[in-house]
Amino acid sequence: MSHPFEVGDRVMFVDSKERRYLVTLEESGEFHSHAGFVPHAAVIGSRDGATVESTKGARYVVLRPTLEDFVLEMPRGAQVIYPKDLAPIAMLADIAPGHLVFESGVGSGAMSMTMLRAGARIVGYELREDFARRAQNNVASFLGVDAATRFEVSIRDSYLGIDSPVEGKFDRAVLDLPEPWQVVPHLAHVMHTGGVVVAYTPSITQAVKVREVLSRQRGQWVGMRTLEVLHRTWHIEGESVRPDHRMVAHTGFLTTARLLNVG
Repeated sequence: MSHPFEVGDRVMFVDSKERRYLVTLEESGEFHSHAGFVPHAAVIGSRDGATVESTKGARYVVLRPTLEDFVLEMPRGAQVIYPKDLAPIAMLADIAPGHLVFESGVGSGAMSMTMLRAGARIVGYELREDFARRAQNNVASFLGVDAATRFEVSIRDSYLGIDSPVEGKFDRAVLDLPEPWQVVPHLAHVMHTGGVVVAYTPSITQAVKVREVLSRQRGQWVGMRTLEVLHRTWHIEGESVRPDHRMVAHTGFLTTARLLNVG
């Protein structure tokens, strides 16, 4: 059972048109929109699903944001990987509690949060300090202190190499950066046999280069696949049932492979 909303909690205001607004509750705070404002005090102490009314009579349902909600609304600098790809990446990489994951290109932390939520530990390399800081802040603010302790980010260039982790070797690797094929040759030296790599690339030419490098490392990588995920919603209203006119089609290509040996 969820506990009552408290100062510092993140909540989602949802209006009658299903528009969503991510808010952090403050003791004397107010949520403002074109339809008036709602004092945060009207929310603090209530629970998921509470309904509040603005000074102009607009009604909002207040909910705790899901990870999907937070990823779509959170502070960001870099372009995030969207939920339609986050879940397939986590499945393809077989992210599980206790896995040690190498992540290169942490961006705003969307992929990081997905893997941390699944119980993984992450060593991330990021070129930009502001991106790294934002990702760490997003992780801490949404997932809490425990997840933040499992998220280590260094300002490093993975094209130049990857340090072996103190614990031994990585179980998984997730790459979201412009030239992931430059990172692939370094992975065999720092990953366990049987480890999985997943590379997210916006263009098919990038995916092709990843596959070429994986193929050149003969005998090291098996099970190579490249795929994309298409997301189509449906309009359902009474007897009117049809696909929505718009869909989220291409966002990126997912290329995965497993490390066979380091011979």
